[in-house]
Amino acid sequence: MEDLTVGSVVKGVVTGIESYGIFVKLNEKYSGLIHISEITEKYVKNINNYAKLKETIYVEIKAIDDKNRRCILSVKGLNYRIDENRKIKESVRGFTPLKQHLPIWIDEKYKEIMNNKD
Repeated sequence: MEDLTVGSVVKGVVTGIESYGIFVKLNEKYSGLIHISEITEKYVKNINNYAKLKETIYVEIKAIDDKNRRCILSVKGLNYRIDENRKIKESVRGFTPLKQHLPIWIDEKYKEIMNNKD
């Protein structure tokens, strides 16, 4: 079981979504809430765009209430979504297309930088 300490980033499972925040189960004893203000610096129009029920996410622990076994959580500034089904598939040609395009991309970026110096 992961140690829960203020400031640590741990995995949790989304157990509920309300207009004011996202509920997350951290382990068998603790759960927490990501208040809508702790999701992003931007305006949150639809909280459902930020998490799905039963989704595994990373959260930062902001505060711990040991008596009630609850935590205040945040995902601000975190790449919090986990896609455990995502796999990188190498094509038959491998990395050849990247290798072929790299000099072109470098040249384009160099020209862009030089044009912006003026």
